Amino acid sequence: MRYRKEMQITWFGHAAFKLTDANGLSVITDPYTPEGVGYPPIREGADVVVISSDDDSAHCRADLIADGPTGGAPEVVNALQVAQGSGETTARGLHIRAIEAAEWDQHPEHAVPGQNGMYRFEMDGLKIAHMGDVGNPLTPAQQDFFEDTDVLLALAGGYLTIELPDLMEMIHRVKPKLVIPMHFRTLTYRPRNTMWIESFLAHFREDQVDFALDHTIDITTDALTDRTRVLVMDYLR
Repeated sequence: MRYRKEMQITWFGHAAFKLTDANGLSVITDPYTPEGVGYPPIREGADVVVISSDDDSAHCRADLIADGPTGGAPEVVNALQVAQGSGETTARGLHIRAIEAAEWDQHPEHAVPGQNGMYRFEMDGLKIAHMGDVGNPLTPAQQDFFEDTDVLLALAGGYLTIELPDLMEMIHRVKPKLVIPMHFRTLTYRPRNTMWIESFLAHFREDQVDFALDHTIDITTDALTDRTRVLVMDYLR
């Protein structure tokens, strides 16, 4: 599978990505507290930061993100607030939609499951969707939210987030063109019951899976096919 330079995606680890469009506008998703997840600090800036909630240190540390390349502090969008409001907003010209979700019911760190937002936006003609921190089977409305997705940033580790059979139900239904897994067990992020990437990849044929062997890729709409493929990225070290 070949990628040409257009939109650039970097995976920092956990659920944190940086997406930069052809004009240089950049978005960082769900920045984490380094000490909490084990991944290095995010040293890159962004124009927009989208967080799935404001009370989960593994997904909400917009305060740690530096100014973006176009100048000024990043504009922070709380996807949960957007979902609980009109369901959509605009930041630096980027149209963002969100739908409410909840953490895993048996989350060991929270007596009451935390609420969060799953969200999506479009850059360089690519429809990007991020699953936030959802921990339960998706409702029909939540599955519908992912219809017509080009790039799905998918929770692929099971434990603490959505179980893999429930994730695959949505993927089989909405058929995203490219799935980039996140929030799975790595040599850096190692919760005991969180799954390694092999558990997620077992749901796909070998010829559906590519390995970037890098933390950054370039991608364009014409690099995607109508059949779902998976791209496993390395994380920035």
